Amino acid sequence: MLGDDLTWFITLAELEHVGATADRLHLAQPTLSRMLARLERRLGVRLFDRIGKRLRLNELGRAYYEHARRARIELDAGARAVADLADPAEGTVRLAFLHSFGSWLVPQLVGDFRRQAGRVTVSLHQDAAGTITRMVLDGDADLAVVSPRPAEPGLGWSGLLRQPLVLAVPAGHRLAGRRQTTLADLAGEEVIAMRHGYGMRRLLDELAAAAGLHPRIAFESSDLVTVTGLVAAGLGVALVPLEDPPPGATPSPAVARVPLADPGAVREVGLVWAADRPMPEAARRFRTAIQGWAAHRSPGAYFLSAVGTGR
Repeated sequence: MLGDDLTWFITLAELEHVGATADRLHLAQPTLSRMLARLERRLGVRLFDRIGKRLRLNELGRAYYEHARRARIELDAGARAVADLADPAEGTVRLAFLHSFGSWLVPQLVGDFRRQAGRVTVSLHQDAAGTITRMVLDGDADLAVVSPRPAEPGLGWSGLLRQPLVLAVPAGHRLAGRRQTTLADLAGEEVIAMRHGYGMRRLLDELAAAAGLHPRIAFESSDLVTVTGLVAAGLGVALVPLEDPPPGATPSPAVARVPLADPGAVREVGLVWAADRPMPEAARRFRTAIQGWAAHRSPGAYFLSAVGTGR
């Protein structure tokens, strides 16, 4: 199996359902079943256990899946390397990022880069920190803007900026007038948090544990704008980053932002890539442009110097 022929098996292994895989790939179910039967005959083993109408990838199938997935990553990288050599001025950068960076940081970075390299296409994907980190490791994204710094091995990292973390409270809240506070002051408060898997939830959990606090989570969301809206409605308090506002935006008067005195109350934002895989030329140029942006960022804007590693 080469090239696109890997797609059907990888998709089937991930979905473990012939019907769902056939629908996604626009194939007839009997055709997909015959393809699987031919592959299993060629290998001389069963790759799936049949349980009613469903399939379950067995140990042999999992081993074959890991090799197939890596082979597809390498073939995709090879095709993009050829495209880079054929026309270095063109190419595509696959950039993943957190939702909260979609209103200001990513548009600024992409806009600055496109003005310098107009023929390069930038493909964008927004998701949770854990998801976009996995996309980079799996070869589905070249670069990701993420926070906090991922703990997974195999990633290069280049710091971009540091955002102080603040406590967002309703305007009339007992903490609203303070010059600063700590997470320990939230004992008994209802907290609005990001869902598990998001970077801000990880920061909340880590800071709360360090403060000996067990937050009472009233609501969970996958969007910081929604979190702030729930605070404005008086439904709880939240840990949020002090972000650069989009041009023309006015902070809501219904929300007060109180600085935190807790050690480590900062969101470190950076760029990650797969350190053990060659990077396409277009992505390499984009990474260099972002690192240059960070190096020239004004001192009053939560500066963090670049410390890139890897290829």
